[in-house]
Amino acid sequence: MDAVFLVSQLGGFLYTIGSFVVVLSIIVFVHEYGHYIVGRWSGIHPEVFSLGFGPVLASRVDKRGTRWQLAAFPFGGFVKFLGDADAASGKDSGAITAAQNDPEMLRKTMHGAPLWARAATVAAGPVFNFILAAVIFTGVNLSRGQMQEPLAVGAVKDLPAAGYTLQPGDEILAVAGIDTPDFADGVAWAAFEDSIPVEKVLEYRVSRNGQETIAQGPYLTPSIVTGVAPRSAASDAGLREGDVIVAVDGEEIFAFSHLKERVETGAGEPLELTVWNNGQTRDLILSPRRTDEPTAEGGFQTNWRIGIAGGLAFDPARESVSPLAAVGQGVTQVWIMIEQSLSGLRHMITGQISTCNLSGPVAIAEISGTLASQGAMNFIWLIAALSTGIGLLNLFPVPVLDGGHLVFFAYEAVTGKPPNDRAMQILMMIGLTLILGLMIFSVSNDLLFC
Repeated sequence: MDAVFLVSQLGGFLYTIGSFVVVLSIIVFVHEYGHYIVGRWSGIHPEVFSLGFGPVLASRVDKRGTRWQLAAFPFGGFVKFLGDADAASGKDSGAITAAQNDPEMLRKTMHGAPLWARAATVAAGPVFNFILAAVIFTGVNLSRGQMQEPLAVGAVKDLPAAGYTLQPGDEILAVAGIDTPDFADGVAWAAFEDSIPVEKVLEYRVSRNGQETIAQGPYLTPSIVTGVAPRSAASDAGLREGDVIVAVDGEEIFAFSHLKERVETGAGEPLELTVWNNGQTRDLILSPRRTDEPTAEGGFQTNWRIGIAGGLAFDPARESVSPLAAVGQGVTQVWIMIEQSLSGLRHMITGQISTCNLSGPVAIAEISGTLASQGAMNFIWLIAALSTGIGLLNLFPVPVLDGGHLVFFAYEAVTGKPPNDRAMQILMMIGLTLILGLMIFSVSNDLLFC
């Protein structure tokens, strides 16, 4: 038994690491390819394109003289342009001096190219990350479509009670005698949900095959798990999508609002849940955790959460969305993520929310493995979310990062000359120290699970 357990644990660990490497490699490749292709288009010669750091495992030189290589440690990458001394784009003084007498060669170096070419090349990495995220979100929107209006039943979810007569294809006209508003109208829909009587079985007035009829259906938002957050109390306890929570501490529940109330008012005390799934029940114990959540006003609110999402008693029918609308939604999703990330950082700096919200590579690896096991759609969504985060991080005005280089270029545009080499070296060391400090802090958050 011990050997089986160890093999299982090792398999899970390798799956987590493999998922993390795949996610990171995709994001890093797109980021570095942005630098590479825009640099090439701008007349700057890329000498090396490396996916990973350390010993080179495989490489080839293309017809343009760029060496493409795969390195042993797949946790990053870089593009080294002509005239760069290192992966951080420090100046190779010897190479620049040697090219001084050859204007054509000097123009091909990173440090001898016009300011616009250098700025465009540096900015392209984060921009390509945002483009990748927008493309993924667009693809997801096209694949999933949008919720059909008026609201209709796609499939009734598997719930403990039987005898419901609600059917796929039913258009929901009213629930418990209350007319159904447009689902897209968030305010009206929230008021509609609040006004529905909390009963196990409700009357649904529906349009079925063009005729109105009354169907019996479950409470509109039952205590069903439609999603589990990685590294959450629910995930650690073994809750999974499709589980229905039928009791808390021995008291029967059937509405998600009942569960939410018990979690929020329990102040983190352990809860004993009875869970139903496909006719089988099981008991588990978990303790809610304090979670900082963004609000509609742009701030954050701290709540007790177990890390699950709820939903309707049925999967709503969906319809196709136009490519233009899908692109607009994709770009909007990227922008919302950027806004929420900046808001979260601001609130952490001012002490309004905990710095435990800052995750490092260990947490990201765990999340990668968890979402990969939950299906391709969740895994792809994670790639988009992390690509947005890495693009934003690289734009921070810290030396070593792309944003730091852009600050140097702005200084050069204003003063007419770049910072001197000695100042650049000092600033680069400061930037590297800040990044390493941030990395250590985030890893400590991951390991301590603060």
